[in-house]
Amino acid sequence: MFTSPARPLALILCLSASLLTLSLQARAADGEAIIQKGGANPAAMPCMSCHGADGKGMAAGGFPRLAGLPEAYIAKQLADFKAGRRQNPLMQPISQALDDAEVAAVAKAYAALPRVQVKAGTLERPREGSGAWLALRGAWDRNIPECTLCHGPSGVGVGDAFPPLAGQSAEYIEAQLRAWRASPAGPAGRKGKALAAVPPTRRNDPNGLMQHIAADLSEAEIKAVSAYFAGLGETTEPFDASQHRLR
Repeated sequence: MFTSPARPLALILCLSASLLTLSLQARAADGEAIIQKGGANPAAMPCMSCHGADGKGMAAGGFPRLAGLPEAYIAKQLADFKAGRRQNPLMQPISQALDDAEVAAVAKAYAALPRVQVKAGTLERPREGSGAWLALRGAWDRNIPECTLCHGPSGVGVGDAFPPLAGQSAEYIEAQLRAWRASPAGPAGRKGKALAAVPPTRRNDPNGLMQHIAADLSEAEIKAVSAYFAGLGETTEPFDASQHRLR
């Protein structure tokens, strides 16, 4: 029987393409590799560049802890960055460069890392108006509930919608509270021009709850409550080398 030489060539090309696709899918499904080396798209930089080799974040740069956060929460945040519901000049291009399989793999890999060790909270009555007071009692005269009502005792997190606050840096928590706020327009003064209104850069909270709370907090209160939760997370956790297989 006569066989066209084009047929074996087509078969070889088809097999090569299939192997390449499988190879890329295998890489995309490897969350640890993406964390350490980046995604298939060069624009998806290694996550560890900003979030640390152990996923515990870099407080000085305002980069949050991802280790031990709920898998569904991390995946949602990446999807929200992609869609613009959460805006950040670093995370938006990175999230847009990750495909769905890579997003799922990264979320799973970070969720598998050790959760923050939460310090036992004080039993003393907090000082009214302090960060501890806002966290534990709220400011109900302004319809601000206590933070622990949603984020759990000592800020350990509740489910997939309310992440842990304990262990995140004060810099990061402050930045997020400000991201939920909208800055109103300001009139021109003797020494300056009028200021245009600035919309919130984060709009992905359930029922707009955080936008309402952040809008009613003063700058001093934002700093106080952020420092309170940052102080609850144990920062002396040993690095667990078994969680990271450098390749």
